[in-house]
Amino acid sequence: MEIRESIRRRPVVEWAAWVLLSELAGVVGGVATASAVGTWYATLAQPSFAPSSWVFGPVWTALYALMGTAAFLVSRSADPRARTALYAFVGHLLLNAAWSFAFFGLRSTLYGLVVIVPLLGAVAAVTALFGRVDRRAAILMLPYLGWVAFATALNYRFWALN
Repeated sequence: MEIRESIRRRPVVEWAAWVLLSELAGVVGGVATASAVGTWYATLAQPSFAPSSWVFGPVWTALYALMGTAAFLVSRSADPRARTALYAFVGHLLLNAAWSFAFFGLRSTLYGLVVIVPLLGAVAAVTALFGRVDRRAAILMLPYLGWVAFATALNYRFWALN
């Protein structure tokens, strides 16, 4: 029996796999973030609307869970467009992790901006692709889309101020 078939027969396992894949993007990005938050990031001039650092962990954890749940819903669909939507989803996770390496790893507000703008476009595209397959999945992506739009504005202000 193929592993994929085995997972598909157990929806809870498949859901957990999608959520874990999504959370993994956060863990990978967190590697770059951890060393810079208390040092470099703390020295930056903060935009007036920048949240406290402690907010980011819980928000991102919840968003990754929502994203994984959205991907799970799409993965369960028989719609032929689901495969393309899921490939786009996985590809966008790479951009998501790349932003942390650009902004925190390279300690560059400019490189962060160069990555987050296409990330915002990718999140919008994935949300639209998910919406064509399962409306619930697109709805689950909306908080993430909003947060990345906010993060884009925040990244821009960090660049402008520093």
